[in-house]
Amino acid sequence: MATKVTPISGFQEWLPADRIAEQIVLDTIREVFELHGFASINTRAMETVERLAGQGEDADKEIYGIRRLADPSGAAELGLHFDLTVPFARYVLENAGKLTFPFRRYQIQPAWRGERPQRGRYREFLQADIDIIDVGSLPDHYEAELLLVVADVFARLPIGDYRIHVNDRKICEGFYRGLGIEDVIGTLRVVDKLDKIGADGVRKLLLEAGCTDEQATQCLALAEISTADTGFVDQVRALGVTHELLDEGLAKLAAIIEVANEHAPGVVVADLRIARGLDYYTGTVYETMLEREPGYGSICSGGRYDALATDGKRTFPGVGISIGVSRLLGKLITEEGLTASRETPVAVLVAVNDEESRRDSMRVATALRSRGIPTLVAPKAAKFGKQIQFADRRGIPFVWFTGAGADEKGDQVKDLRSGDQVSADSGSWAPPEADLRPSLVLPESDAT
Repeated sequence: MATKVTPISGFQEWLPADRIAEQIVLDTIREVFELHGFASINTRAMETVERLAGQGEDADKEIYGIRRLADPSGAAELGLHFDLTVPFARYVLENAGKLTFPFRRYQIQPAWRGERPQRGRYREFLQADIDIIDVGSLPDHYEAELLLVVADVFARLPIGDYRIHVNDRKICEGFYRGLGIEDVIGTLRVVDKLDKIGADGVRKLLLEAGCTDEQATQCLALAEISTADTGFVDQVRALGVTHELLDEGLAKLAAIIEVANEHAPGVVVADLRIARGLDYYTGTVYETMLEREPGYGSICSGGRYDALATDGKRTFPGVGISIGVSRLLGKLITEEGLTASRETPVAVLVAVNDEESRRDSMRVATALRSRGIPTLVAPKAAKFGKQIQFADRRGIPFVWFTGAGADEKGDQVKDLRSGDQVSADSGSWAPPEADLRPSLVLPESDAT
């Protein structure tokens, strides 16, 4: 009996060429992370619901609870992690005695959120995180360093113009306290909704939360400040609010902007509306927008957390930033047509003259693979035209002919794009470096 296949929304499943494009992006991210000295770890998919809950941004509502079908009435004690920072903090606590601090880790894994699937937001999604965590205290310079790592990643990918928007929660907290606002976290959450509900909506919520009209006006004025240099400091001072925490936050953010502008000019902007919805952030926060469509949402975000990992005796402050791989590729692949130059990693198809000589073709393939050349032996000893067609449809650039199949001239290899065919030896021939692996291809452009 036939079973109807019903799609499930909120998941990305790529066709082969797009999957290769995703892998190229992931390999690029991994390479850059390692160039900057980050070590890879992997954490389990599940955490206790107690650890996951209460982190803000409606996390409690979005957690996928895990329970056995055989126990339908039992409450879920475990849940799928909704980001990689919370499980990383737990990992550090469990392995603190075995880690060398400051510990620099990268992690590329899926996460899950039980929210309504929509453009750029998925139930299951890939994140690529880096974090630096230490014992007791963490120097501020790491907060600028993470921006440079992200800039290095994006410089190697065809993502177009982007900006990393940076703020420091201490600026907001000090400003709010200077205004006499006591519910700092609640105010941060409200202001963080600016892009979703606009200034009028935020003002209404602030007034409903107990702010005076003057306090609401000042909160919105702070959130409107955005500069590509340290000019934001004078603009904040001009608002006339004072608090020592505000001074600390302004100094830290100014230092970050100065470092970023020296090493990655034009990439970072100080944006005082950025707050981040997760409650564990305590200092610098980041969000990254594509210049061509800021409304698409952040493709890379994170921040500093000082108290997320603590065993009661020691605290492990950290700072991290996460590239939303699925969100980014949802834009680049699904909407803008980024793909790979071929749907297979194969660079060479070895033709088969007849089934009796298949072993000759297999020997050639083995020799090429031993030197790192992705190679496939033709599945059938069909006419050479059909074998060439088999390769061409998959984007395989070269076809190898052995012995008799090369008109008794010895082994030959044919470039299907130019039509050139030359004699070759399986022990020494290699394709051009650009053809060895698939590359990223943008619509209306050549391979990048």
